[in-house]
Amino acid sequence: MIASTPVARWTWGRDTENGSDVTECLQALLGAYSVLARHRLAVGAPTVHVSVHEAGGSDNRLFEGDLPLGEVPSAADTVRTLAARIEGELRPGEIGAVYADIVCHGVVRTPDADGETHEERLFVLGASAFLDYVTADLRTFSDAWMPYDLEGRPQAGVHAANYPRLAAALRDLSEVLDTEIDPDDPTYFGRPTETGVDNFFEPDGSPSDVWSRFEMPRRTEVFRHGPVFDSVGYKRSRAGQVRYVPVVADHGGVLGYLWASDADAAASFEPREAAGEEARKAGLVWLDRLHESYEHGLTPAEALTACARTPADPVAGHIPPTAEPRPLLLDDLRELAGHGD
Repeated sequence: MIASTPVARWTWGRDTENGSDVTECLQALLGAYSVLARHRLAVGAPTVHVSVHEAGGSDNRLFEGDLPLGEVPSAADTVRTLAARIEGELRPGEIGAVYADIVCHGVVRTPDADGETHEERLFVLGASAFLDYVTADLRTFSDAWMPYDLEGRPQAGVHAANYPRLAAALRDLSEVLDTEIDPDDPTYFGRPTETGVDNFFEPDGSPSDVWSRFEMPRRTEVFRHGPVFDSVGYKRSRAGQVRYVPVVADHGGVLGYLWASDADAAASFEPREAAGEEARKAGLVWLDRLHESYEHGLTPAEALTACARTPADPVAGHIPPTAEPRPLLLDDLRELAGHGD
């Protein structure tokens, strides 16, 4: 399971030899990345995001950009090439701090016949350099290293296949970075250790279902509340009745429900909990479509009709052509999405 916020985080830090902050940051980042790549915890051609901040506590950037790397970057050569490019493009000003990170797609081993899966955003690897001190941090968004998954279900096979890989990588990272590991504070999902991540447990000893407690509310928040500073668009919640239609995937399963209410100028998508990440991704597409309808001046009911005419999409799914909007209290619709068949 891949969470939307980190499951665990580890850091490393040490003094530097008064070298270039840009070079020190990139050396730490790419040295650490080579460890993840060796353990196949990072695969593919990575992209490094770099930001160089001006001294003095301001938020001014002297450089910011995404720099694609080769499939298997040579750390020393790549550091020199990237550092030269960044320093050549710096805006005038004194360097205060340098930050860099890589979103790592990686391999999770599975006990089934296929043997492994490729997961997006398995880790985010970061590094920073400031005042002759360099740090590196590793954040995982996966529960593959834990004895129980984030819903509290035992996963002995997955744990046995992946925990040793993470433990070895954490050990090797300490060697490459030449400093001891520092497990960060517990997150909503787990407690990082020097070798992996521990689950949380309830008072009765059962493993905690942190997915339902923390992840699901976060995933549904975007569908119920618009951006804090963005008042443009339909409201995404209301008290009372709405009209809704189901959204189904190509395989026929229900992804969620698109709803509208002219009375409160409200419309949104309610993802079906059982459809998981597939429903969330579909819902984001429907939110974009609703926003387009709003910008075209359509009422929520008109937007619902317009959305129903859109062709099937492999991510968003489609609204069945025979589906007619049905009335239901929004609270009941959310109950249906969360617990209905």
